[in-house]
Amino acid sequence: MASSQLVLIVPLLLALAFPLITAYENALTKSADNTAQVVVEGMVYCQSCDDYGSWSLSGAKPIAAAKVSVICKNYMKRVSFYKAFQTDENGYLFAQLDGFKMGHSYLDHPLHSCRVKLVDSPFENCDVFTNVNYGITGARLRFLDKTLRRSNYEAVIYAAGPFAFRPAYCPPKPEY
Repeated sequence: MASSQLVLIVPLLLALAFPLITAYENALTKSADNTAQVVVEGMVYCQSCDDYGSWSLSGAKPIAAAKVSVICKNYMKRVSFYKAFQTDENGYLFAQLDGFKMGHSYLDHPLHSCRVKLVDSPFENCDVFTNVNYGITGARLRFLDKTLRRSNYEAVIYAAGPFAFRPAYCPPKPEY
């Protein structure tokens, strides 16, 4: 009796499992065609002399053509991705990490493995690095739950910064 029930149940389970396996394989092939890109966005400013020595960016002006780098290290602490990016005319950074690969799904994830640093300012009067939002030591990425979807393109967007350079010389503040 038990063996006859087993004979009936096994084909039924296979019949139910086959569509699920096929759907899973189709989902894998579809996601391989539409690979999600990793994008980092942020801003780069010139900090005003009034806020020298602080992390305040009140009165700061955006820097066009400032260079910022994205450095990612794998779970063995080796550099797996490095690229410098340039801000647009409004000081906005939109860095597509083309070629970024994750070897380990958690340890090599952009939130854990990537840092953003200041590289260069095009302004001679505002080219001293500041560590505002860890622009010198390397800022971690923030997940904003933001995606950009277009046909055949999907990007997961992370944020870093805002970052700042400062003038080399700021006149001393008057003491009252």
